[in-house]
Order: sequence, then structure tokens, then C-alpha cells
Amino acid sequence: MGEEQNPLEVLSLEQLRQRRSAKWRAFGDDVLPLWVAEMDVPLAPPVSDALHRMVELGDTGYPMPAAYAESLQRFAAQQWGWEPDITQIRTVPDVMRGVVEALKIVTQLADTVIVNSPVYPPFFNYPVNSGLRVVEAPLGEDGRLDFEMLEESFNLRTLGGTAVYLLCNPHNPTGVVHTREELQKVAALAEDYGVRVVADEIHAPIVYGEAEFVPYVTVDPKGFSLVSASKAFNLAGLKAGLLVSGTESAAELSELPKESAHGASHAGVLAQTAALNEGSAWLHALTQGLEANRRLLGDLLAEHAPEVTWRQPEATYLAWLDFSAYGFDDDEPTPGAESPVHGPAKFLLKEAKVALTAGHPFGTGGERHARLNFATSPEILTQAVERIGQALARR
Repeated sequence: MGEEQNPLEVLSLEQLRQRRSAKWRAFGDDVLPLWVAEMDVPLAPPVSDALHRMVELGDTGYPMPAAYAESLQRFAAQQWGWEPDITQIRTVPDVMRGVVEALKIVTQLADTVIVNSPVYPPFFNYPVNSGLRVVEAPLGEDGRLDFEMLEESFNLRTLGGTAVYLLCNPHNPTGVVHTREELQKVAALAEDYGVRVVADEIHAPIVYGEAEFVPYVTVDPKGFSLVSASKAFNLAGLKAGLLVSGTESAAELSELPKESAHGASHAGVLAQTAALNEGSAWLHALTQGLEANRRLLGDLLAEHAPEVTWRQPEATYLAWLDFSAYGFDDDEPTPGAESPVHGPAKFLLKEAKVALTAGHPFGTGGERHARLNFATSPEILTQAVERIGQALARR
């Protein structure tokens, strides 16, 4: 068999504009959308085959998730040298709903959730909607965990309650992959302060060569991790996630409500099982294509928007761009806010016809920033950055 084709080079702009998903319908047809975490790729063949078979059979009933959990065991063993026991895995509707269920297990109302801003906006919204207080422990200037800030925030937990640390690993939006040593330090601090840790690891399958993903529960037996194939295989619309416990927290999985497992869709379970079991070659080709786009983005920014600063992400297909040098009078950070465009993103949507994700909903550190999704074709990425450069030059 020959090498897999780069999935990012398959679909044309004209084909992509036929899509009905949020990425392609939220803005006009004159806008190049590089915002929400959807990729411009066709389905991996094993996923497509599984879904076609489902439709042919009219197999659209309730999910049977056992095979999904087993597929994670095999994938994790192959990719990360980790094989969680089947008793440590439960199906949940999706990763963020799984986060909420994990928080219910280890918190009481009015307890505190600690997050590292700037961070994925639902890290603010979902806990607050569950009656929990959110405390920011901002990342350091190097974009990595600031352990002095983290320890200080662990001390701010609600008196008499139990604080939870909601960790993003790899981190969204910066693309940082926390090292084993960093995660071990997190686990030690959590043990010292009686803080439980829940890790969102949805981007774990897309990590570039210089970094190594370490599942959090392999260093903290009391922790919980949430995983899914949705980001790596572009399956966000096919809901299904997995909650994985550490070896010492597995018994707590019995506290999950039975209906939680039924929230995953049958199509999602089938698609993600096929992805984890048979999609490794496709994923490898995708990661190579993303790595090439990551380099291309650096070259394009240096040529067309040289005052934009950023660090190449170690994982994900998201670039966290700092537009401070261009004099934006950005709004104050509004963690989790739903407004689609502020600051640089607002300007670029209007003047460049390029949609990025506004930085301010990511909390402290999001001001004058925007997040760019480079999981698109090299041609679209090139055209978008050229437009960005031209618009910035006119300011």
C-alpha cells in the first residue's frame, strides 16, 4: 500500500463552501473561516465506511459502547504506551459533558474550579453553569504552567470545600504539551492541598515530534481524564466521549448517572471506534500535513505580518497569535463570553474577510490575541494570511 494522501490537500474551497457546519456557515461566502476547531478534511476512510454501513443497515438505534472503550485501550497502548483497564473507562455524551460529570463526582455546590488562563472558553462556562466558582491561575510568560500561581490558587479554594483543578492537556489555545515532570509536580501539589484534578485531553492524538503526550491519570491515580477521537478525526458533530479514571478513582465511576452513557450518539460511538481502531495511518498523514502547515504559517506571518508574535504549538492545530504590536485597543478579557468577535478578530473579520477566534473569552492573557485554526489547505492558509497582512498594513 502507498502512503496516505495529506487529508488537508483533498478538498477545494468550492467543495468546503458546500458544508453546512458552523465553521462554514457562520460568516459570509467572502470570508475565509479559520476560527472554530473544525478541520477542512474528508473523513478517514474507516470512519466513512462505518457510517455508510450504518446507513445501509438502518442501524440508527441506541449505542452499545463497549467496543468504543476497548478501542481506546488499543489506541492508547499503541500511541502512548498506556492501557487503562476497562473498569476505568465510561462513555459520556462528549468531553465537556464528561467534564461536568467528573466535577459532580468530586465537588459540591459552591466549590472552586481552578483553570489556567488563557484557556478554552467552556472551561469558564460549564463550571459556572453547574454552580461552581472559577478561579484563574494564569500561565507564565513562557506559556507554560506557573507553579507559584498554581499553588497560590490551590490555597484559594472555598473554605470547607474541595477544589478541583481543570487541566487542559494539551493546552488550548497555546498548544503546549505538559511534560511528565510538570504533570508529576501538578499531582504532588494536588496531593498536598487536597485538590482533585480533571484533565481535558481531547487534543492528545495530535502532538508534533518534539513533544510527548503523557495521560494525566498515569501520574495521578486519583485523577480523571476526558478523551475522544473528535478533534483528531473531525467528528465534533458525532457526539461520543470517554471518561477515564486513575487507578484509585475507578470506584467513583459508579457515581455517574446511568443516563450519562446514553448521551453519546450511536453514530458517534461507531465513528470514533472505527477511527481509534483503524485510523492510525490517516492520522499520521494528517499530523504530517499539519506540521507542514505549522511551518508554513510561521513563514507566512514573518513575511506578511511580521509584528504578530506567537510560539509554534507543540500540539493541536491552533495558533495563538498576539497582535499587541499593531496597537489594538482591545476589550478587557471576558472569560467565557459568547460574543464572536472582539479586538483583532473583529478588525480582521471586517477588513480582511478572515474569521479568527477572538482572544478575550479565553480569560486573562486573551486581550489583543486571536486564535487561528491552521487545519486547512496550504492554499487557503496562504490566502488568509496574505489578507491579514494587507489589512494590518492599512491600519
